Amino acid sequence: MDLVCEADGWPADAEAVVERAVMAAWQAEGGADEGREAELSLVLSDDASVQELNREWRGKDKPTNVLSFPADDEDEAPLPGMPRMLGDIVLALETVSREAREQNKSFDHHLTHLVIHGLLHLIGYDHIEDDEAEIMEALEIKLLAGMGISNPYEGGYQAPDAEFGQTG
Repeated sequence: MDLVCEADGWPADAEAVVERAVMAAWQAEGGADEGREAELSLVLSDDASVQELNREWRGKDKPTNVLSFPADDEDEAPLPGMPRMLGDIVLALETVSREAREQNKSFDHHLTHLVIHGLLHLIGYDHIEDDEAEIMEALEIKLLAGMGISNPYEGGYQAPDAEFGQTG
């Protein structure tokens, strides 16, 4: 995992929170158990940068909490000896902070949820259709519970706005 912090204000422990969330999701998908290697880029950014990406790739001129940009076709095998390229996840500090406050959640718990959500997008999950959303949300709830984090969807909270970006 390549983790880049390109905005000031992220908590000192954000990297540890992100790494823990990535490992939980990757292990749940059997990646660690099967010895599969993958590469992931994760950017801790701000609302202005995420708004620009959201406008460019999704046509939505507003910041969002997390964006996921898949690198390759999930069914495409990497070259022998090469790890699978998963893609990029970009998070917006101000939006993540604001949502955590509004939802009465700790920042770390909300960040964990958003990282897991973004990574699940990169490995093929989606929430466009109701049946897909149920599967993805159930997996998020299970992963978070295994980390001691309560159901993020209690109280009517909607799925993060992390639709796939377009990379070309």
